[in-house]
Parts: sequence; C-alpha cells; structure tokens
Amino acid sequence: MSDAYDYEQLVRDFCQAWADADFDRVVEFFTEDGVYHNIPVDPMVGHEAIRMMIDGFTAGLRILEFRIDTMLSNGPTVITERVDIFEKPDGGQVSLPVMGIFEFEGDRIAKWREYFDLNQFMTQAMPAE
Repeated sequence: MSDAYDYEQLVRDFCQAWADADFDRVVEFFTEDGVYHNIPVDPMVGHEAIRMMIDGFTAGLRILEFRIDTMLSNGPTVITERVDIFEKPDGGQVSLPVMGIFEFEGDRIAKWREYFDLNQFMTQAMPAE
C-alpha cells in the first residue's frame, strides 16, 4: 500500500469500536473538527456534537454488529456497504442497510457520511403499540 495508513483497517477498527460500545474511542477516531453526517439529519461537527449524536442514536439500543459487506477505497477515502444490527430492549433486532463514506486526514476521520432510510430505522426501533 502506497499510503502511510491502512484506511480500510482503520474503518474496520472504527466499526468494531461501535460494536464494542466504546463510544469514547469512536469519537477519538475523528479529527477535532470532524464531521459526522447521517444524511437524513443535520451534520454534527466536532467531538462534543458527534458524541451527542451517538448517544441519541443509540439510546435504548445495544449495537451488536456493524457488518461490512463491501468495502472499496481510493487513498484516504473508504466506502462501505454495511448492515448495522442493533438489539432492542425487548430482545428484538433492528437491521439497517447503510452506505458509508469515510474521508481521512492522516489516521483520523475528517468526514463520515451515512446514507440510509431513517424511516426504516425508526419503524424497526420504535416499540410496537
């Protein structure tokens, strides 16, 4: 590899930090002014905002796996096709197909964009009435 970093491995490590629920480590993967943009909602900029987004997004859910099905990279840009799998308090699961694009500066994520269907997530995550 001609780059100084193995960006695909950094993404694998990042996804594992999510699965480990090590959210402090997840935030540390970002540059200080890093951007986390779940495309259906406004982007979060900086460590504090990113942590708030993570806490809100995972409230009541336990992450089981960020399963990477396809990964492509071009230098410091990595694209993943994933299924993010969460466990609900009732033991049910939420499976969310996601396309993620990571842009690195050095060994830190400068921009992370996630494309998914928010309605699909909310329909699965909300308790049945």
